Amino acid sequence: MQFHHDGYVSGDPRVLPASGTGVDRPSELPDEVDVLIVGSGPAGMIAAAQLAQFPGITTRLVERRPGRLEIGQADGIQARSVETFDAFGFAERIIAEAYRITEMAFWKPDPADPTRIARAARTIDDPTGISEYPHLIVNQARVLDYFAEVMVNAPTRMTPDYGFEFRDLRIDDETGAGEHPVAVTLARTSGEDAGEERVVRAKYVIGADGARSGVRRAIGCTLAGDQANHAWGVMDVLVVTDFPDIRTKCAIQSHEGGSILLIPREGGYLFRMYVDLGEVPVGGEEALRATTITEIIAQANRIMHPYHLDVRDVAWHSVYEVGHRLADRFDDVPVDEIGIRLPRVFITGDACHTHSAKAGQGMNVSMQDGFNLGWKLGHVLDGRSPASLLSTYAAERRVVAKELIDFDRQWSALMAARPEDLQSPTELEEFYVRTAEFPAGFLTQYEPSMLIAEPRHQESATGFPIGKRFKSAPVVRVCDANPVHLGHHAKADGRWRIYVFADAARAGEASSVTEWAEWIAHSPESPVLAHTPEGGDIDAWFDVKVVYRQDHTGVDIGAVPDAFLPRVGRFGLVDYEKVYAADPLDDIFEARGIHHDGAVVVVRPDQYVADVLPLTATGELAAFFTAIMRP
Repeated sequence: MQFHHDGYVSGDPRVLPASGTGVDRPSELPDEVDVLIVGSGPAGMIAAAQLAQFPGITTRLVERRPGRLEIGQADGIQARSVETFDAFGFAERIIAEAYRITEMAFWKPDPADPTRIARAARTIDDPTGISEYPHLIVNQARVLDYFAEVMVNAPTRMTPDYGFEFRDLRIDDETGAGEHPVAVTLARTSGEDAGEERVVRAKYVIGADGARSGVRRAIGCTLAGDQANHAWGVMDVLVVTDFPDIRTKCAIQSHEGGSILLIPREGGYLFRMYVDLGEVPVGGEEALRATTITEIIAQANRIMHPYHLDVRDVAWHSVYEVGHRLADRFDDVPVDEIGIRLPRVFITGDACHTHSAKAGQGMNVSMQDGFNLGWKLGHVLDGRSPASLLSTYAAERRVVAKELIDFDRQWSALMAARPEDLQSPTELEEFYVRTAEFPAGFLTQYEPSMLIAEPRHQESATGFPIGKRFKSAPVVRVCDANPVHLGHHAKADGRWRIYVFADAARAGEASSVTEWAEWIAHSPESPVLAHTPEGGDIDAWFDVKVVYRQDHTGVDIGAVPDAFLPRVGRFGLVDYEKVYAADPLDDIFEARGIHHDGAVVVVRPDQYVADVLPLTATGELAAFFTAIMRP
């Protein structure tokens, strides 16, 4: 963490100085806003936390509840989400309080006595080391708390506006509606003025209001898909039991009694169970919803025979039928008008994709929806990029949602199947291991667009696939010899990252990297010079870093080009934390397939690789940013 660049900071450095709309922020919801977010679930809160970093943008988030969420339904935090939490500054703290999944046990009918279950296999949760971050379990409410902290500590001092329910919206003809064409009708849900309606006008609206989304309905989007006609009871409980793997994630399949997915929770005692309640007969939905917690517990005990659950406390429980549904579009632009007009209203998370909870994907994919959209709205409203940037949200995220639903159909079907009906006795655990990269969040690869370049030069850095998330790796910071992860310095501040991997020459010697540094610092084509606003720090919009091939003792920081040692803040201090060297114990050049002639890796504000270029392709780098940023 860097601070003091504008003067001595004696308090919590995570609390940024208020600026822009955060100065004298009105406590009451104003009549006009730049962005109105409906719903304080994971997608809405991460979008708000991202937009809170843009001081000139007025963002408000409304929620029908009277206050913070106390008991969350989602709890699985995949490694990709923990990477994202690091960008928002709370990965270490949430890891400390969460339950960490390291193994999964598979229990099946005992071949010697199929009426009893027995442990059949154990699998490592991350056998390939896909991320330096773990797979966690933590209450959704705590995740939202952390995002709320990021919001209130941001320059805009954002807090949710509780007690407002979405009723409807209309999009007025933009030629006569001024700068705020979306009129949103809200109603108070509590207090003396409960039921009272008011209209808030916005430039853009994000519907993060769940599976029964009113925003989705208002813009005419529909969910298409099917129910799996299979019911599950879910409960968070405190128990005394003789089941030996009660603190290990388990998939439990009995001979006749159905299946259980057991997920230990944070705190050392609580755990969650998804209990198979069987097929839902036609017209049996009412009976399903009437299933009691006593019946769920009884079914769990039948499945776990000969082991027994003595339930002492139930924190939360519910019953649901698995459904797989996908919205026909993720914004207000009809299919036949794509490319003709630009979106004003967006839907995220469960508002546009629903599926089972057992793959641990709902919260994780929803947060990536909000992260994807948040920085794009920030760039458009801040004047950095054209409004056409916003069309990429639906194009990118709907593909991801479709892949998620296809995956969840397979996983849900395997979990619900009787062991004897599977193609092989080990099919469930083999599927779990084979597909581990998908639920972890690392198979997403965006297609070429205005934000993702064609892979013309992928060979320059084969370990950073264009369109996939930037996979961090160890390096050594030259100024203080600290071993760090290169990607962990990238925060959710709306900036683009440009990572420069040097050729073989040392700092100060004539080389491609020194020529590149001269170009980025002085050429009129340089995106840093062409797009950084006058009067701002030179790294206000672009965070440019260099990694040298030598050991850190072989890099003379006095010979490093000024482009990698920018002067920042009101005192013009030198930022020394942009110069790195390869870690001799884990060489990033070898690990990420960096060409011996060096490479430039361009990374979006949401951590996805946008382009990979050789050091000599300065014209292509300039052209990439010319297409997506205003001069």
